Amino acid sequence: MKYLLVEESQPEPQKPQKQIVLLQVLPSLYAGGVERGTLEIARAAVKEGFKSLVTSSGGKMVEQLENEGSEHIPLDLMTKNPFKIKSNAKLIEGIINEYGVDIVHARSRAPAWSAYKACKKTGAHFVTTMHGTHSLNAPFKKKYNSVMAKGEKVIAVSNMIKEHLEKTYKVPEERIELIYRGVDLEYFNPDSVSDERVAAVKKNWRIESPAPIIFMPGRITRWKGQCFLLDALSRINEEPFYCIMAGDTYKHPKYYDELMAKVAQYHLEKKVRIINPITDMAAAYKACNVVVSASTKPEAFGRIAVEAQAMGKPVVATDIGGSKETIIHGETGRLVSSFTSGDMAEGIKRGLTIDEMSRQDLAEKARQHIIDNFSMDAMCSKTIALYHKILSEK
Repeated sequence: MKYLLVEESQPEPQKPQKQIVLLQVLPSLYAGGVERGTLEIARAAVKEGFKSLVTSSGGKMVEQLENEGSEHIPLDLMTKNPFKIKSNAKLIEGIINEYGVDIVHARSRAPAWSAYKACKKTGAHFVTTMHGTHSLNAPFKKKYNSVMAKGEKVIAVSNMIKEHLEKTYKVPEERIELIYRGVDLEYFNPDSVSDERVAAVKKNWRIESPAPIIFMPGRITRWKGQCFLLDALSRINEEPFYCIMAGDTYKHPKYYDELMAKVAQYHLEKKVRIINPITDMAAAYKACNVVVSASTKPEAFGRIAVEAQAMGKPVVATDIGGSKETIIHGETGRLVSSFTSGDMAEGIKRGLTIDEMSRQDLAEKARQHIIDNFSMDAMCSKTIALYHKILSEK
C-alpha cells in the first residue's frame, strides 16, 4: 500500500508591528505645567510600548525624562527668531526621517511652527495642545498663535479653551479633543507626606508661630493677582496668619519691587513672604491652611487649584477661567469675584476659621472630586488613546 505524504501548510510568519514613535516638542525642560505634562505623557508612552522622543533646549528635567525611558534631543527651541524657526523645521524634519516618527505633539508656539512645517514635509501626524488663550494685542499675534490650532487634533485643556478655539480660530468641534490636565494622585496625597517634610518647608518659610498659613504659588507676574491678594489681606490684617507667595521673583523685578512696597504700605512685613518656587510642592500644600488662586485673567486650566484639592486643602479662587470647571463652589472650595478684594478677603477668612469637622469633610470631598475627574492617569490614557485613533484613521 502506498501512502501519500501531505505536507502540512505552515502559517505565514506575521510581520512584526512597527513600534510607534512619538516626538514631543517644547521650548525647554526647566520647570512648569507644560513641562510636567510632557514628562507625564512621555512616561505613559513608554509604558504603552512607544518609542518616546522629546526635543527642547534642555533643562533640569531632562535627567528625569531619560531615567523614565525617553530620549531627549537638544535643539534651540526657545528662540522666536523667524530664521531660527525655519532652520529648526529642517532639523525636526531630519529627526522625523531618522527615527521614523509617526506623531509630533507640539505644546508651544515657536517650536510648533517648526514642527508644523516639518510634518508638512514628511507626512508625520501633527497634534497640538492649546494650554492658554495667548495675547491678541498686536496685529501679527493671531497669526503667530494660530499654529496651535493647526493640529489634525487639537487638545483643549478645558472647556474655556475649547470655546476659545472654536470662536477665535474657527476650529471645527470634531478636530478638538477635550482632555483636562491631570494631577499625580500618588505625589499629591496628604497621607504620603511626612511630618519631617512639612517641618522642613515651614523652616524654609521662617514660620515662627502657630498662626495659620495662606499659600499662593504661581509666577510673579501681574495677572496672577499678587497685588489683588495683598489688597485682600490688608482687609483682614487683624487676623493671625502668614502668607507665602512662591514664584520666580527674579523675572519681573519692577513688579516684585511694587509688591514689596505694597507689603510695607499695608504693614504686612511680618506676615507676608515672597519667595522663589518650592521644590516639595506636596509638603507645601500640606503645611498650609488655605490655598489661593487670585488670577485677574482667566486661567486656561489652573493646576494649583486641582493640586490643592487633591491635598484636601480649602481653595479660594477667582471666579474666572478654568477654576470654574475644577472647583465646586461651597463644597471643595470657594469662587470669589476677581474685581472685589473684599470678596477675596471674606473667602480667605472663612478658610482660615473653618471648624475641624467641616475642614475634614471638605478635604474628603475635594480629594474625591479630583480622583473622579482630574487624575493624571485619565489624562495620559485619553492622550494615548487619541494617538492610536489618529494612526488608525490614516
